[in-house]
Amino acid sequence: MTVIEMAEKLGFKVVNIGEGKKRNIKGVYCCDLLSIVMGRAKEDDAWITVMGNINSIAVAVLSDVSCIILSENMQLDIDGLAKAKGQDVCVLASELPTYEIAIMISEVLNS
Repeated sequence: MTVIEMAEKLGFKVVNIGEGKKRNIKGVYCCDLLSIVMGRAKEDDAWITVMGNINSIAVAVLSDVSCIILSENMQLDIDGLAKAKGQDVCVLASELPTYEIAIMISEVLNS
């Protein structure tokens, strides 16, 4: 399932489409500590975080995740949005808590 297909199915807001129509989601990773994400997130994971800044975009690129999902109504700052556009990083957003988003994605992936 592509990132955008999943976003539409679950009602997530698309902040930056990036490669969202091309990239597939294979798993979910939840963490807000960027150094841990760099070492533990897997390629094509949907990364759920509250960190909406330029550093998150850099970590998404380094980790090769399929997208960033900002939970808890967090916003991507202006510098982060510019970097996401420049790096084709798909960024989604939701008002839901990280845990609930992870459960929803897991259910969709396992159905």
